[in-house]
Amino acid sequence: MRVLVVEDQRVLADRIAEGLRDQGMAVDIAYDGATALELMAYSSFDVIVLDRGLPRVHGDAVCASVVASPSTARILMLTAAAGVEDRVDGLNLGADDYLGKPFAFNELVARVHALARRSPSTPPTLRRGDLIVDRPRRRVTRANRIIALTRKEFGVLEVLAATDGGVVSAEELLEHVWDANADPFSNTVSVTVSRLRKKLGRPPAIETVIGSGYRLCDQRSDHDEPCAP
Repeated sequence: MRVLVVEDQRVLADRIAEGLRDQGMAVDIAYDGATALELMAYSSFDVIVLDRGLPRVHGDAVCASVVASPSTARILMLTAAAGVEDRVDGLNLGADDYLGKPFAFNELVARVHALARRSPSTPPTLRRGDLIVDRPRRRVTRANRIIALTRKEFGVLEVLAATDGGVVSAEELLEHVWDANADPFSNTVSVTVSRLRKKLGRPPAIETVIGSGYRLCDQRSDHDEPCAP
């Protein structure tokens, strides 16, 4: 899951980002509305944690821009104003959820997860043959065996499983699982996929489609072609 935190209080923004990264999310930060719009112009996000009172471009304008764009990102709006009218205004702008400051971090994490699960294309539990990815619990099993994964390995598997056998390019994996600081010319994706493939065991669950990317194979389906690493 890739999240954009837009908050002008730098200490708070950094703490939110650090906490979400500890939960296995890829997180980018913008300290003002203009920077947020620039990041959204060339990167896609699953959830945007958006402060309302932003410098340069107000949070309301950022929210309206996201809603008017083709983006499917869900918006969690933050504000120090706790009045009902403020919450209603934020939701009327197109925000998907609203959280007043101060807030409990555990609640913010829960709301981010809940927003990410709202997309109909990404159900809470993803299955591919004998492989099960439990997104809310961040648990992976194959043939009833629990597999321990790192955050990035889980993120890669989550993206692959969500396509239900479709091919995902290395660039797409880098965009969804890593943040803007990732080096697009490094081999970090291939190394992570290689480690993940080994942990998932045999028969191979991930196939490299030369020149295109990676896909998950369904070993239980008679209609699928054999999966080769």
